[in-house]
Order: sequence, then structure tokens, then C-alpha cells
Amino acid sequence: MTVGDAPPVPAAFRRAVASLRLTEVRPEIELEDIPAPQRLAPYSAALGASVYRDDDELAVGRLIVLFDPDGQRGWDGQFRLVAYVRADMEPEITEDPLLGPVAWSWLTESLDAHAAGYAAAGGTVTRAVSEGFGNKSEDPVTTELELRASWSPLEEDLSGHVAAWCDLMCLAAGIPPLPPDVATLPPRRREDPESFRT
Repeated sequence: MTVGDAPPVPAAFRRAVASLRLTEVRPEIELEDIPAPQRLAPYSAALGASVYRDDDELAVGRLIVLFDPDGQRGWDGQFRLVAYVRADMEPEITEDPLLGPVAWSWLTESLDAHAAGYAAAGGTVTRAVSEGFGNKSEDPVTTELELRASWSPLEEDLSGHVAAWCDLMCLAAGIPPLPPDVATLPPRRREDPESFRT
């Protein structure tokens, strides 16, 4: 190796990134590789997703894979997944005091349903209300749910974690989960050559 050569990408990270592409998703979801944050870990990759009904975008999200061969404090391993989901919601739903615990259960139950083992999970659920003023006073009031979470996967195969994140986005968008005997489709995916860092 000469000065300036990048070290080889660890095999564990390569296998984990490859497993992101093995997930079958519902037809309402469009996945794309997006640029990953550069400073959170030595190696990272990211997916973006949108949930559509007809042509209406109901929810958006990001799933970031972080890998540090030495691990980091609070990770409980070499990998960490960071998820973000945002969805429009009816005002009466966002006023429900149980929305936070229910939205968090959407994540944990989806991980369990896909046998995606995890540890050290944590996150926040936020309700946002947007009102227009001045020349935007005629804009309708909008309400949104935002969920931010991170957890440590217990295995390199991350396909179950991607599937759980997709289920979480659909639930946030008001789309019920598919019955277990209904097949999903290969993901619609737009490739981004800059989607992960080595």
C-alpha cells in the first residue's frame, strides 16, 4: 500500500451493505441509495424511502448503516442503525397522548416480526404542527409525526431490519401491514454511486 491509498473495506461491512439490497418491499414503497453521513463512523451507507398511495407521498424516511470495527460507546457491537420516519397525520391522531408509545411499538414489533435481532434501542417520537402566518395565513394547518431511532443489529444480515423499517413507514402512513401469506415485490430502487463510503 502506498501513501494515500484507502484501506480495504472490511468484509463485514461489505456483506451488510449487500444485504440491504436483498429486501423485498411493498409496491407502495420506493427505495433509493442516498449519500451517507461521513463523520459518524469510519464506514457508512444509507437508504432513502418514500411511501406512496397513488401519486400522493404519505411518508418519507432514511435508514443509515454505521460500521466501526472498534465499536463505539453505547453501540453494543460494531454496527449501528439509525432510522428516521416522517409522515403526515390527522390532527386528532397527533393529539392522542398514546401516540408516542404506539409509534415506538410500531418499530419494535416490526423488528420482532421480521426476526431482526437488536440491542440498545433508543429514540424519540415528535408531533409537529405547522401553521401559516402573513402571506401564508391561508395555508392549511398540517400535523406530522417524526420518529428518530437507533439500535444495534445482532447480525450482519440487515435485510430484516430494512423490512421492519419499511413496515414502520407504512404504519406511520396509515397503511396496515401485509398478511404473512401475501408476497411482496422486489424494491423499486434508484442507484446512487455515492451512496456509501469506503
